[in-house]
Parts: sequence; C-alpha cells; structure tokens
Amino acid sequence: MASTSNASNKAKIAKRVIEVLDYFDDENREATVMDIVRRYNRPQSSTSELLSSLVDLGLLYKDPYSRSYSLSPRAALLGTNGQSGMARDGRIVRLIDRLSAQTGLAVALYGMVGLNAQIVSWRSGTRQGNSKQRAIHGGVQESLLESAIGWLMLSTIPQPRRDGAVRRLIAEASDDRKVPFAEMAGRIQRCIDTGAGVGAAGFGTSADTVAVLLPDQPGEHPMAIGLVFAPDSQINPEALVTCIREAISSCLLGEESAPAVLEAVANAA
Repeated sequence: MASTSNASNKAKIAKRVIEVLDYFDDENREATVMDIVRRYNRPQSSTSELLSSLVDLGLLYKDPYSRSYSLSPRAALLGTNGQSGMARDGRIVRLIDRLSAQTGLAVALYGMVGLNAQIVSWRSGTRQGNSKQRAIHGGVQESLLESAIGWLMLSTIPQPRRDGAVRRLIAEASDDRKVPFAEMAGRIQRCIDTGAGVGAAGFGTSADTVAVLLPDQPGEHPMAIGLVFAPDSQINPEALVTCIREAISSCLLGEESAPAVLEAVANAA
C-alpha cells in the first residue's frame, strides 16, 4: 500500500515539474510562485519548494530582487541531444518564428499522445482577436474527437485501426460530446483528401485552426503545425494552408517556393 502511494506521489511530482517548464513562453518569460499556483491550482508551499529545487538543479534562475523565476539554458537544451533532424537543429523553431511574424496569428505545434491531441508548443498571436485564445498553453491535451487537429491526427492512423480508435473515442465520450461515426469518418476523410485540418481549434476555446502535418515524422508520432484565430476573423483557410506549406518548404525542407508567402498571407486576411 505504501509503495503504491509513493509511486503516485512521484508521478504527481513529475507532472508538476513539466507543468512549471510548460508555463514559460513568449508571453511568460518570468513567473512567480503565485503565477504557477493560479494556473495549475497547486498548493503554494509545495510549489515554492518545487521551484527552489529546480533552481538547485540548474533548470530555473531566480531573481533575488523580484523573486521571480525564469528558464535557464539547461532547461531549453534538455533532451535536445537525444533528438534528431528538425527538433535538434532548430528548424521547427524557425518555422514557428516565420509563421508568427508573417501572419500575426497564434501558432501551435501539435502532437499526439495515445488518443489525445496535445499542444507541444504555443506562440500567442499579435493580431486583434488573439486575446480570446490566451487560455491555451503548451502541454494541454484533449480527445482527438474534439478538434480539427484531432481529426488530422486520426487521419494518420492506418485502417482498420483508425475505425476502431474512432469507435472507442465515441464510446468513451460524454453524451454531449458524442458524434455519429459516419460524421466523424467524413471529417477525417476531408483531412486525408486535403492534407490539412480545418475547423474547431478545441482545447476549451471557441477559436478555429488551420493545421498541416509536418513531413518526415514517424507514423506513430505525427506532428502538425497550425495557425489559430478567432472564428470572426474573416480568414481564408485555403490561403492559410498555402502559407503554412510554403513556410514548411522553406524552413524544414530548404526549398524556396514559387508563390510568394506574403501574398498568401494577404489573401488569408
């Protein structure tokens, strides 16, 4: 009984460490104890102890005057040496930077964990209306049923395993979240036909997203890059798909594309 309790406590600690690291982004380069407490609804005393431990490990810096914390270079590079390709050499970061600068929209890097979609990295937008998406942040997960990025991720699962996954997700969904199998199959087929996910951004917001799968990813671990925007933004989804593909070709594949990316962005607005 005691060993089970200890294992549970260790799992909680591990989760809270990742939450702290996920907190930091372009908008939150520093954090106080209370910032972490409020976002994740954690006890203040244990959060303070955890942050102090991360300082001791060299993962965080602590400002002695403001008593705020910031990420150290060690935290930024942790795990990089174990990666390969675009995750190791910074091409994904360049892709996010480019899409953010060219569109002004929020940019999300998505992954799949089991039958959940996850926001791996989140970059807030600068264009009017992006304040509505501020509740989204890196690390959050939700069922693949809930969003266009989930439907896109489901499209990467080969048949007949895909149908089994969809039926399982529908069976496990709450009554107000259930979707007819045929309807969900149609959404997934559109992702297959177009190579993109267009629709609800999910993750507790009313936002929309346009997302495209990243090339050269393992079949069981797909990743996608998406632009997130308010549904009243009068965005042209097809132009955004073109914009994302142009950026992928340039930043990830080293190819200069024929159409001008800025023209695609202008047409998307």
